[in-house]
Amino acid sequence: MAQVDSTQAEEEEDFSMYDNLEFVDESVKRFASVKLSGKSPDKLVSVGYDFQGAYGINASDFGTNTAANEQVSATHGLRFAANIPVISKNSIIIQAGLTYWNTKYEFENSDKLIHPLHKTLSENGLTTTEAAISVYKPLTETSFLLARVAAGLNGDYKLADFQPMKYNRYSVALLWGKKPLDNKQWAIGLSQTYRAGELNYLPVLMYNWTSTNRKWGVESLLPARGDVRYNFSPRSMLFAGFDLEGTSFRIGNKNELNPPFNDLELRRSELRFRLKYERQLIGFIWISAKVGYRYNYSFNVDRVENGEDFFRGFFGDQKYVMENSLTNPLFFNFSINLVSP
Repeated sequence: MAQVDSTQAEEEEDFSMYDNLEFVDESVKRFASVKLSGKSPDKLVSVGYDFQGAYGINASDFGTNTAANEQVSATHGLRFAANIPVISKNSIIIQAGLTYWNTKYEFENSDKLIHPLHKTLSENGLTTTEAAISVYKPLTETSFLLARVAAGLNGDYKLADFQPMKYNRYSVALLWGKKPLDNKQWAIGLSQTYRAGELNYLPVLMYNWTSTNRKWGVESLLPARGDVRYNFSPRSMLFAGFDLEGTSFRIGNKNELNPPFNDLELRRSELRFRLKYERQLIGFIWISAKVGYRYNYSFNVDRVENGEDFFRGFFGDQKYVMENSLTNPLFFNFSINLVSP
């Protein structure tokens, strides 16, 4: 979403001080602006690289395969995301999004792997391709609606050989919010999400705030992410917080197993506790660097017959095909971004 860019004058002048100046026309209906003073700029296009250090994957019994523990020397891959406004008016903003993540698993003994989970991760990795539509609809000068619908194709496939579309996984979120001040914005809502690794329905809380001196702030969309922000300047920011990353990956695309061991999905979810630094490089080009600790929340495997997913939630008693465990490494992430003006 749009943010003020103050790149065109003297290095330290902050033109956001003029945000509240406007010509009053009582005949024109005014809406809650998407802008928030002091907030980090929204990313229109992001190209990044993600790297996790060494850790272990303990894969449980599976068919005739006994449990096996293998060491991963690194997990890494490309991350691309684009969120482009297709309609941008005072009365409504609609964005189209596309995300592509590729994750490769480098095992220490890749030529000696026996367990099928280790083998498919080593040979194929994991891929996410997601398309999304986001809508910001102001209702009054202080209230608004937010909605997002996304369809993701997640699995151990390659771009040249997509898996069937029946394995798409859909996420939906709808929030109602208020923006009582130029420096504060909040919203509440509900979501259908896979961030915990499997289908779930969760409440959503958004809270964005900037202090009156524009040095401190909060940027959060719980449970997906949360940050405390410190602004060195309008073009240099430090964050301390977390991300919850996860989805459901179909595995076995290359080597389909016989029933009842086919139609398997890896319920992958992880918490990332991290520091993040973002700053302007030039114009609307910003860089972002993250470093932190990855904590595994879920790496279990379900059988999802014919791609028709089911709801377990936090209290369901459906058994997993595999209950796996991971140790937890450090990670870093670097990206270069085209931000909103």
